Amino acid sequence: MDSNNVIQGELVEKLERIAYILKTVAHPTRLAIVHLLEQYPKLSVKEICERTGSEQSLTSHHLQNMRLKGILSVKREGRSMMYSLKERDVSLIIECLENCQCNM
Repeated sequence: MDSNNVIQGELVEKLERIAYILKTVAHPTRLAIVHLLEQYPKLSVKEICERTGSEQSLTSHHLQNMRLKGILSVKREGRSMMYSLKERDVSLIIECLENCQCNM
């Protein structure tokens, strides 16, 4: 395989990874959770619900989905499950989109 094919393969892999992350966080509640976890390194489900104003069952569903897809990590601390960003690239991707000068 020549170097162009290797570069092309790496680019495809990178773009697929970005698309996967975007699909995973493509919901206002999930984006809000990511923003919170950028500001606070770890939060409990209760804290996330309080700060986003969302119901615990819905928030837990979104947290579980993002955890299963590798975006978040969770660790038990006492009686609380503490969530944090595992995939830091998601912040960079969202920041790029926020800074985009797109006409909507």
